[in-house]
Amino acid sequence: MKLLVCLYGLLFFFLPSIAQNETELLKSVKVKLDKVANYKAKGKINIDVPFIKASPSAITVYFKHPDKFKIEKEEGLSIFPKGGVSMNVSSMLSNTNYTAVPAGEALVKGVVTKVIKLLPLDEASDVVLTTLYIDAKNALVRKASVTTKESGSYEVEMEYSRYSDWGLPDKVVFSFNTKDYKLPKGLTFEYEKGATKKQEAPKSTKGRIEVFYSEYSINKGVSNAVFADGKKGS
Repeated sequence: MKLLVCLYGLLFFFLPSIAQNETELLKSVKVKLDKVANYKAKGKINIDVPFIKASPSAITVYFKHPDKFKIEKEEGLSIFPKGGVSMNVSSMLSNTNYTAVPAGEALVKGVVTKVIKLLPLDEASDVVLTTLYIDAKNALVRKASVTTKESGSYEVEMEYSRYSDWGLPDKVVFSFNTKDYKLPKGLTFEYEKGATKKQEAPKSTKGRIEVFYSEYSINKGVSNAVFADGKKGS
């Protein structure tokens, strides 16, 4: 009995410390990301979705704090993540109304990461669970897995180099399961030239979008009008 009481005492002693560690780690990630009020970036996109035929192409990416994000192709398609879908970490952490739960460690492409599960406190939230894989040494999210009520489940992996001090990746891989020729409910494609639907794909497979960033223009200003559907940036 005494041993059991002692174990409970140790548990309650360490729990606040664990919670504090996870809170501080998330705070350090947000501090880095919050340095970026907005950006306009140049890059390239590869779309590997079974029912969409689209060639690799140059893109412009726009972001405005806290959660406005758009990928724009000059003559192709624009991608508007909406609802529970997010393709950038800053948007994922824009809502702080969650409980953070530590979930051990995991390797992500050779990097040891701390795993933290975020449980939304808002019952109306489309997001059910977000799992972050954080490089604690550099305060960078290397991977995120998100489960939603309406928009399916998806993963976002990030690779960093030149812009890591800003928390901005050089490469992002967004992957999701496709069912019956459907995209995640929160991912909107606007079809233009060079992007057509394919009909020969199997009904259940993986979709993958790769974004390679070549340069960022950070905190130079981005208009809200850029994020209106069909609106071209400048």
